Parts: sequence; C-alpha cells; structure tokens
Amino acid sequence: MASHTVSLIGVPTDVGASARGSSMGPEALRVAGIREAIIRRGMTVIDRGNLGGPANPCLPAVHGYRHLHEVAEWNRSVHDAVHAELAAQRLPIVLGGDHCLGIGSISAVARHCREAGRKLRVLWLDAHTDFNTAELTPTGNLHGMPLACLCGFGPPELVTIGGVTPALDPQWLRLIGIRSVDAGEARFVQQQALEVFDMRCIDEIGMREAMELALAGMDGETHLHVSFDVDFLDPQIAPGVVTTVQGGPSYREAQLCMEMIADTGRLGSLDVTELNPALDVRNQTAVLAVELIESLFGKTTLMRRSP
Repeated sequence: MASHTVSLIGVPTDVGASARGSSMGPEALRVAGIREAIIRRGMTVIDRGNLGGPANPCLPAVHGYRHLHEVAEWNRSVHDAVHAELAAQRLPIVLGGDHCLGIGSISAVARHCREAGRKLRVLWLDAHTDFNTAELTPTGNLHGMPLACLCGFGPPELVTIGGVTPALDPQWLRLIGIRSVDAGEARFVQQQALEVFDMRCIDEIGMREAMELALAGMDGETHLHVSFDVDFLDPQIAPGVVTTVQGGPSYREAQLCMEMIADTGRLGSLDVTELNPALDVRNQTAVLAVELIESLFGKTTLMRRSP
C-alpha cells in the first residue's frame, strides 16, 4: 500500500451521466461505512467532505457532448484535489458521482507519477469501455468517454486537464469485466490495442488468471490506480446503477479481483463511481461496494501464508 493515510473526496455530481442520482453516491458510501471499513484495515482516514461544482443543467448534447462546460469544471476540481492528496503522500479515494470524474482523477495520478518518476498501471473495472468520442457516441454522455479523453481523444477542455496530452498511454490500461460496447467504440478500442479482459475472457480463463495477467509486470516503482465503476458488478447483486448490464462478475469473482489487487501492495489511488442510491434497494449496492473496498485494502477470510 502506497500510504497509511487515506483521503476521502466526495464528488456529488451526475453531469456526465444519462440519468440523475449518482450525485447522491458519496453520501450513500459514507452511510454504508466506508470510513469505518478502511479504519478496520489499520489505516488513518481523513474525510475531505464534498467538492463543489455546477449543477446538472439537464440539457441535450451540443456538438456531440452533453454538459461539457460543467463536466470540465468538476474534473478540474477533482484533478486539483487528487493531486494535492498524492503530493502529501496520502492515498485519495474519489467518491463519485458518475464515471466522467475519472478524467480529473486519473489525469492527476498520471501527473503525480510523471513528477515522481514512477510508472503507472490503471485497472478499469467496468461493464463498459468508456472509450467513446463525439463522433462515435450514441448519446453525448461524457461518462461514456473518460478513457478516450485520458488517451487524448476528446475536447481540449478535458484532454489537457493534467497538463500533458495525452495523460495516459493505452499500454498502461487494463479493462476488466467489460460486456457492453458500442459498435464504433469497439472498433476504436481495437485500433488503440487496449488490453481488455471482457466477460467472455473471464468466463473462459477465470477471474484468477485474468487478474494475474492484468497485474503482471508491475514492480516497486509502479503506482496502481483502480477505477471502480459499480456497474462492473452483476446487477443481481448490485442494482443501484443507471447502466445495468446482465452477466457481470459474481460476488466471489469480485472479491477475488479485489483481494488479488490488495495482494500486490501497490494500490495508490481509487475511484468509486456510478453508485445511484435512487435505483438501489435499501442501500445494498453501497454496502457491497464498501465490503469490496475493504477487501481491496486487505480484508481476507483467514490470514494466508505467502507461497
């Protein structure tokens, strides 16, 4: 683990999403006990409260983007907040909010790694590749575009947030749990040679082997960022998201994924996005997300000896 102090940064907005409600995600995660869960893992937790930003204007897309100005403003705030925590040697957790927030968060992590001379690995846990562009998107919703923006394919307001364009080399990315990709987006993902462990791959080789491949090649100089979209999980166990897609990882597959990440000891930053309490059942999706985050920070059923 990169730091023994964790900072919680609430980002209560749904400006990038197709429906309202993920703006309530940060508070649902707090109610579900995210601070207490991380403290149980022996960490110090500082809750920075919520960032502020523009309201959701609920307008149609303009030139292929919905709410570009608002999304850019929120992401600049996220970038600055995450970069400040990393500079202070704390581990930031962004509590979203929709997944457009990954632009600000990961651009800050990439900037920190450049400044510190460290390598970067990004695990994108999601049902979707989020690699749309204004030309490819069927909706204009920017929560479907963060990875494309981070790789330099997007409007200047978003691709330049981290100071260097592109913020990410596609080779630093590993996408896990994918099962819903628009046709044009799929071709673009293949053109950029993203390393994708979709659900067919996980069905064929199992979560263990998929995660071994996704985590391979990291060393002591690697900063590991996990961007956890709650729709990564199967909606039967996690109904509280806008963009549910059947056939996601089971409870045990998700736990194994998180435990294997924890085993690396490399986790340096985390996003938790797309939790939508308006669609949840008695906050069960938030409770499950917190349980998985506790596993990400080292909770196991029994103490295991290293092989």
